[in-house]
Amino acid sequence: MTSFTRRSFGAVSAVGALGLALTACGSGTGAGTGASDTGGAAGESLEVEDNNGTQTVQVPPASVVATDNRTFETLSDWGVTLTAAARTLMPTTIDYKDDESIIDLGNHREPDLEAVVAAEPTLIINGQRFSQYHDDFVKYAPDAVVLELDPRDDEPFADELKRQVAVLGEIFEKQSEAEALGTDLDAAMERVKSAYDGSSTVMAVNTSGGEIGYIAPGVGRALGWTFEALDLVPALEVEGSSDDHQGDDISVEAIADSNPDWILVMDRDAAISADDPEYKPANELLESSEALAGVTAVAEGNIVYMPADTYTNESIQTYTEFFEEFADALEGKA
Repeated sequence: MTSFTRRSFGAVSAVGALGLALTACGSGTGAGTGASDTGGAAGESLEVEDNNGTQTVQVPPASVVATDNRTFETLSDWGVTLTAAARTLMPTTIDYKDDESIIDLGNHREPDLEAVVAAEPTLIINGQRFSQYHDDFVKYAPDAVVLELDPRDDEPFADELKRQVAVLGEIFEKQSEAEALGTDLDAAMERVKSAYDGSSTVMAVNTSGGEIGYIAPGVGRALGWTFEALDLVPALEVEGSSDDHQGDDISVEAIADSNPDWILVMDRDAAISADDPEYKPANELLESSEALAGVTAVAEGNIVYMPADTYTNESIQTYTEFFEEFADALEGKA
């Protein structure tokens, strides 16, 4: 039976092992009112390492802005209060989405960057689609620390997800919660590795605009990294593959010819256009395709879908949920 997550559009190993520089400092500038429901003495500062080097962050931050969609779910779960955020970019699964008290900076295509001025931020958690606007935030909010924790290309992706929540855990005094998130991710990935037979071939695809796109092992968006991390055998490898957000354009016949035993799917449109009358869910596209009807993965129901909000979420929780679904499906076939 096909494994389909029921999540509607809606931790880390020891911090020291990740090589984080997290050093509490003495009194700094006044922090004002705390920005979350966590404790912590105002006026302290903390040195953390992000992608741009050492950053000195006021703790607790007096005013927090968030634009990195990988962090939205974590910050929301931790009860962090935001003064401004890219709410337009958020999926409906995130509680911040409809919170009118949070200044909306829009999405990355048409951002209202100047609106950040009204938030008077002390911390801007920037990244992902908003990475290109780093210098703009420095310009409009010169007194804020612009923290960027995007996964780095030369590091294991799972470790980078854990690094991100570990740093945020230190800032918001949620170290145990961050450790739990990392532990859960590790456990879910280990379940997949243990259940996978080491030889069944795997194809990763995404769906968008009624089309099926190829996600290349290693470089493809969202799922590419999982092939090496989980030691999956690719059903198909195409030269010149990219990390395009809609996947690479290859024919359905090429997918069928590769005859994957398993298909992993990210439904891009589920997160951004599910209300569109023209929207075609990934399961309909794959399971009703005549060209794919004879493919092992389709015939045997070996299709695993990422959570519906993945395209605009991509948090550590998103991947943990997906790996749990994948492990369930593999174990069900054992």
